[in-house]
Amino acid sequence: MDIIIAGAGHVGYELAKTLSPYHNIVVIDKDRLALESMQEALDILPVFGDVEDPETYKKLLDKEIDLFIAVTDIDEANLISVIIASDTINAKTTIIRLRNHFFAKSSLMQKFGIDEAIFPIELTSQSIVNLLKYPKANNIKTFKYTDKKLISLRLTKLDGPIGIVPEGYVIVGIERGSEFFIPKKDAQIEPNDLVYLFGDDIDIFKFCKTYGEDSSIHNDRIAIFGAKELGVSIANALLKEDKEVKLIDKDLEVCKIADEEIEGKATVLNCKFSTKELYEQEGLKHADIVIAATNDDEYNIVKCLEAKEQGVKKVIAINSELEHYELMHSLGIVVIRGPKISAYNAILERIHSSSIVAERNFCGGKGRIYMHKVLENSNIIDKTVKLPKAEENVAIYLIRDGEILECQESLACEAEDVIVAFCSKEHEDTINRWIHSL
Repeated sequence: MDIIIAGAGHVGYELAKTLSPYHNIVVIDKDRLALESMQEALDILPVFGDVEDPETYKKLLDKEIDLFIAVTDIDEANLISVIIASDTINAKTTIIRLRNHFFAKSSLMQKFGIDEAIFPIELTSQSIVNLLKYPKANNIKTFKYTDKKLISLRLTKLDGPIGIVPEGYVIVGIERGSEFFIPKKDAQIEPNDLVYLFGDDIDIFKFCKTYGEDSSIHNDRIAIFGAKELGVSIANALLKEDKEVKLIDKDLEVCKIADEEIEGKATVLNCKFSTKELYEQEGLKHADIVIAATNDDEYNIVKCLEAKEQGVKKVIAINSELEHYELMHSLGIVVIRGPKISAYNAILERIHSSSIVAERNFCGGKGRIYMHKVLENSNIIDKTVKLPKAEENVAIYLIRDGEILECQESLACEAEDVIVAFCSKEHEDTINRWIHSL
């Protein structure tokens, strides 16, 4: 495909890095140094110019553009760039990243002819809410083609290795230290493994009750470090769930703005110095959960460790840089994707998915999920389909009438079946080619 990316920031760079080996990528930005740095590292065509200026796009008039992606940090610039791109270069599909969720509720997306809008701050906030609905889980994923869920759980109640016979779910991944693998049927689970279970949430939570964290943990009183846009969005989402929320930031002006935006419905605290005094004087030591929601991973890690030291049982950190993901996990911190990583993953999922195939990452990108919906006119109905050859770190299932069926060497599909493939990163090309060929 011929793809234009408007914006050479963190998200634009990561998208170009992932897509450039397989597609023709053009990147537009007015930051010449950022473009030069990207060109040195990646096989892309840089275009220096303002994404809001129609003159910038004249260099691209002779190209047929399959996809235009607007991912600058400014909503207005992204909106204008999409309008110009649709008008001047006739991009077939447009994807836009937006910070302000107001646009999702308005008719602007339809009026501007935007095919997909990604709201990363909203995605991150909703991930927090979903997580609190399932307090024993480390993460929850829902899917387009099935009501089955993917739920991860840290096994804190095991005294030693055990074998598990799943009922109503399947185990599709284990993270043990820095290692990730997809277990075989006879694999044993060890204490403190992070286990990924796919199936009906009722059955999964029977497992959670037996092997997960202390069932006495509540999630009604929540403290959030970081009162900028993301912190406020998380606070508002939690207030809708009737949670008691305290927002903390070291910048007094940020606190004033946050207090106005949440309309006094949560306590906003300015803390420039001693965190220990804050826990004592403001009662943060009684918080059920502490969320570190700044865009600084190292600061988030420190705040989570301070909270654990003060006796808070559950801590959650927003992860903005993938290099810190494993460290956060190793420290017993629940990790939620930050807005930039959420935007990157959501855009890739939109690009790689089709009307019948959906793709998702899990375990910080170490694992990959592919789902294929078998439609009534599918040419694989009543035919035997051979599975790809991969002896390890691949698991393929068929969902039929609500039941998860394990596939060994082949599968025979019926209309409305859903084929689900889980694989580790090293097998994603093989599984991707196979499932898109069906």
